[in-house]
Amino acid sequence: MDQISKPASNSAASPIALEVARRRTFAIISHPDAGKTTLTEKLLLFGGAIQLAGQVRAKKDRRSTRSDWMAIERERGISVATSVMTFEFGGHVFNLLDTPGHEDFSEDTYRTLTAVDAAVMVIDAAKGIEARTRKLLEVCRLRDIPIITFINKMDRESRDPFELLDEIEKTLALDTTPMTWPVGRGRDFVGTMDVATGGMRLLDGDEGKTGPLRQMSMAEIAALNITLDEGALEEELTLVREGCNPFDLDSFLEGHLTPVFFGSALRNFGVGDLLEGLGRYAPPPRAQQADARRVEAEEPRMTAFVFKIQANMDPNHRDRIAFARLCSGKLQRGMKAKLVRTGKPMSLATPQFFFAQDRQLAEEAYAGDVVGIPNHGNLRIGDTLTEGEEINFVGVPSFAPEILRRVKLPDAMKAKKLKQALQEMAEEGVVQVFRPTDGSPALVGVVGPLQLDVLKNRLEAEYGLEVGFDMSEFQLARWVSSEDPKRVDEFAAGNRLSTAEDLDGDLVFLSPSAFMIGYTGDRWPGIVFTDVKDVKKAA
Repeated sequence: MDQISKPASNSAASPIALEVARRRTFAIISHPDAGKTTLTEKLLLFGGAIQLAGQVRAKKDRRSTRSDWMAIERERGISVATSVMTFEFGGHVFNLLDTPGHEDFSEDTYRTLTAVDAAVMVIDAAKGIEARTRKLLEVCRLRDIPIITFINKMDRESRDPFELLDEIEKTLALDTTPMTWPVGRGRDFVGTMDVATGGMRLLDGDEGKTGPLRQMSMAEIAALNITLDEGALEEELTLVREGCNPFDLDSFLEGHLTPVFFGSALRNFGVGDLLEGLGRYAPPPRAQQADARRVEAEEPRMTAFVFKIQANMDPNHRDRIAFARLCSGKLQRGMKAKLVRTGKPMSLATPQFFFAQDRQLAEEAYAGDVVGIPNHGNLRIGDTLTEGEEINFVGVPSFAPEILRRVKLPDAMKAKKLKQALQEMAEEGVVQVFRPTDGSPALVGVVGPLQLDVLKNRLEAEYGLEVGFDMSEFQLARWVSSEDPKRVDEFAAGNRLSTAEDLDGDLVFLSPSAFMIGYTGDRWPGIVFTDVKDVKKAA
């Protein structure tokens, strides 16, 4: 288990290659309420990014940097937007992306997974694999993202660890290798043992620790709790060592095997072991696929793509931040970059690193880092930045919405302001906006109803607009394409009452039912309807 994913450093390695090798960029994925946000906060504690986790009451003069920074997130206790946090620990630079757990915000999560090299899957020890976890694993598998598993809440009533491992293997078709093993469960949980060395970390006394483990005999471990039996412990650990898969780095990096850590994020237990495991096993920044070629992280020239836009993180300044994943080279504050979509240069005058809503200027950043780029609407999701090369990074998706609504504005005098607000929200990815070709009022599209609540909340809080939503005669939206561009123009002309343009000007067919989509497709040979669009094509 001493295999490490870092490339061997040598005197011939370039400064950029050495910095890239230090980077670990990962997302945290889970079903809602598995403890993802709590784990995020405890990881930040180790990185020194925050002084106090959000679960603990702070004095008035102490403030925590939470990953859930929006008011609606704090009110409802859920994550509704991806948060980006950069910190250093153990000689590595970690870029942590905390994704929304709720399925209504799946589009934000899917886009975030295009920007990471690994993922931490958080599983509730009592509930095991849940529907959202399974769906997110499918997305990771499509992108060959290696998975590290953290089985959380071991200090509460939980299922048998062997049963949990078996469920992961059968449900997710993913081999497992326990790196730590729980000793006891629920009220009897006393700590975890390192499977390779036999060292112990105790729940009482070793919380929040990394590094050296306690060396204890089976008799000493059994004496920690009257329910523990020395012989049974010995037998269980022998079964773990001999019956479970040995760790294989190549199998992990290919997405076939997951190393498993046990702990309790709330108690800050096992989190340090997980973080050390990320540094040791998770891959450094990988090559990224562009339309013309693969881009290697160690290349000297800077390239990056935008996977998220966030407006009004600081309401006092009405700011607008584009989050960009650096794919190669080195970014230096003040450098000029080419926005490939427009062909125009832009100055990267104030790139920023983030700790949730807190930020600091990034004087320099390297491939694998995630930086925030302040801008006034010139950057969009899927945009590529380069030092002059004409390439576009691929695979940043936009999904057809499952709910279509018309926005109801009581004050008609604010129609212009609403149009601007919806434009900005669409560019940010909060909703999709479709403007019908017949001139009727715009429709908004969302994946789930909770997105409508977020839209309503933000329009009121950030733009002073009180809105409602009316049902639409349309239920589905599909992008229209054809090998013959003239055919698309003909379709638009023949279906003015049921077509619209999206934010990028691409044609969308609006339909009252799936049946009508099939019927229309039969009537228009050569026309293709799709429910996923690669936003790199935005013009």
